[in-house]
Amino acid sequence: MPIIPVDMHPPVDLVEDLDHFLGQLSLYLKAEDVQQIASAYYFSADAHRGQFRSSGDPYISHPLAVAETLAHWRLDPQALVAALLHDVMEDTAITKEQIAQAYGRGVADLVDGVSKLDRLEHQSYEEAQAENFRKMLLAMAQDVRVILIKLADRQHNMRTLDAVRPEKRRRIARETLEIYAPIANRLGLNTLYRELQELAFRNLHPLRYKVLAKAVRSARGNRREGVGKVLDGIKRRLPECKIDAEVMGREKHLYGIYRKMREKHLSFSQVLDIYGFRIIVTDVPNCYLALGALHGLFKPVPGKFKDYIAIPKANGYQSLHTTLIGPYGMPVELQIRTSQMHHVAETGVASHWLYKDEQSLSELQRTTHQWLQSLLELQTAIVDSAEFLEHVKVDLFPGEVYVFTPKGKILSLPRGATAVDFAYAVHTDIGNRCIACKLNYENMPLRSELHNGDRVEIFTAPNAAPNPAWLGFVKTGKARAQIRHFLKTRQNNESAELGAHLLSQALHTLGHRLEELGSAAWQRFLKTFSGRSRDEVLTDIGLGKRLPAIVARRLLDGSASGGPVAQSAGAIRIAGSQGMAMQLARCCHPIPGDPIIGVIRAGQGLIVHTHDCRTLRSGKVGRGPGGTKEWVDVEWDPAASGPFDVKVRVVSQNTPGVLARLAATIAEHGTNIIDVSMDADDGVTTALYFTLQVTGRIHLARILRSLRRLPAVIRITRL
Repeated sequence: MPIIPVDMHPPVDLVEDLDHFLGQLSLYLKAEDVQQIASAYYFSADAHRGQFRSSGDPYISHPLAVAETLAHWRLDPQALVAALLHDVMEDTAITKEQIAQAYGRGVADLVDGVSKLDRLEHQSYEEAQAENFRKMLLAMAQDVRVILIKLADRQHNMRTLDAVRPEKRRRIARETLEIYAPIANRLGLNTLYRELQELAFRNLHPLRYKVLAKAVRSARGNRREGVGKVLDGIKRRLPECKIDAEVMGREKHLYGIYRKMREKHLSFSQVLDIYGFRIIVTDVPNCYLALGALHGLFKPVPGKFKDYIAIPKANGYQSLHTTLIGPYGMPVELQIRTSQMHHVAETGVASHWLYKDEQSLSELQRTTHQWLQSLLELQTAIVDSAEFLEHVKVDLFPGEVYVFTPKGKILSLPRGATAVDFAYAVHTDIGNRCIACKLNYENMPLRSELHNGDRVEIFTAPNAAPNPAWLGFVKTGKARAQIRHFLKTRQNNESAELGAHLLSQALHTLGHRLEELGSAAWQRFLKTFSGRSRDEVLTDIGLGKRLPAIVARRLLDGSASGGPVAQSAGAIRIAGSQGMAMQLARCCHPIPGDPIIGVIRAGQGLIVHTHDCRTLRSGKVGRGPGGTKEWVDVEWDPAASGPFDVKVRVVSQNTPGVLARLAATIAEHGTNIIDVSMDADDGVTTALYFTLQVTGRIHLARILRSLRRLPAVIRITRL
């Protein structure tokens, strides 16, 4: 353990603060631990010597304030040492190895987790911040103390924000409101959560804060009599019912009032429930007894009762919430909980250190651990740091919908979550393979929004896959990230397969075969033309980002450019709708039997058109990398099977029952109608547009012949 240098002294202004801090520590730590923490203080003070904060205070005052917050939470010596050293790697010449040698690898890892990354030159501020958040959140998934240190750091920075310039103040306040306050809430640090919100609101919207604070002060005087009557009534009623309780009055936070005004479009005078009471009782049965007693004293507001004891929030919060109508019609919110629940509500995950003997904290630790592990799952599915941060933001805002699995397990999801979100919350494989759902025993669409108390049952199929359309309605970061990851992986696999075929075709034209290329040729190409792997190059070819002919010549290093031209490798065979790397054009809807041609489009892969497609003739497609047209020889596979979509326009007499007769004739050929629309040409005729699913051109011809035999049909055109 490092020894405190004899000649080291704290800055004069901080002597009293340091003594108070060390006194706090001596209440729950051993003497040798206190000495090590004091040593860390002097180590940090020496490293930050000559550095000052924007307020003019010695820089060491900041790490000391952070450590004092952690001491209030009764964190262990390792975390307190890391708090005192949390800025030395970032702001001084001290390295991680030096910290590890002096205080151990555990402290060094904590300091590294809190420290920012070196900003790369090509990164914008936003990209650098996203990468820093990603690093911090992933370090937090390994050790939750990382985020506790960071939150205490942010709390002190917000308390001293007046000293920085206005634009930086607003940026830090917005960042706190979007990231740090929700993280504090997610970890159950309720007191810190509220303080960060208030400080962020004051710095982000100073004028609104002042106006609202003045309005609350005025209302406080106007409503004092009513609040006093409620308080007297509660204090009188509970002892009458033999309930031992502590009653505390509280005022709604300004940011909570502001948010309610914005979300519900209310004026301040319309926000009535700005006062509430917290009732602390001895045990859970007394919570419900107190609730019944107070419902008999004042009338409860219907629909405003929430039982977070039976169903705790995701952050471990437990309490009974109810709203009563007090004197003069004034609504008053009550929170009823035990002292143990109150500890958890105020300090959340930090209760693990504060109240180590409390057995009920295991549930909070389990849910926190699950959330931290979900961050690691997001990390594996998302490469881009900004996207990772956006997904985390979605999950940070508290889940207010509680639903049940078929076995009775309760899951908490964000408001607006759907059955697909539920499926991914159960397990990634369930989400990837889900095909249908039942809500409260009734078949419902997968996009159905879930509500409190819903019983959700998911049905899966072995070969099912996520639908890209799901991204339009899922709410949770996990669902969104896993859907994108699956689709991207599948697209890459299909594109690599198509790219291999296209490259093989190009090499055949130059008199070579893909199988003949050795690893040396590939390594030379990758080194010269910035490819990470062979599969990546093949994927780029399949997606139209590289031209197969150019890649083929560069792989051969020009040796085949003047050689004999071999027989073509043959056209690519189209067996149907090929997936994400090979698609049938929606402009002309080719079907087996149609003459076809393929076009490589950058980022989309191979698009198959009919040879007389109007879109092709207009020149709107076919531009590959470098602005050149990249045509691909394609042909129908003899075994091609449908269904294939085709559009047909039918002009018929405008008579009753004509649509039914047309639909019946189409159905006789085993054809599915997936879309129908119509418009009247005049009073006598009408044009009907059908999108049919057929197996090929012969199948379509049979359908059209049958339709032409109908007396009402005047003209048929394939679109």
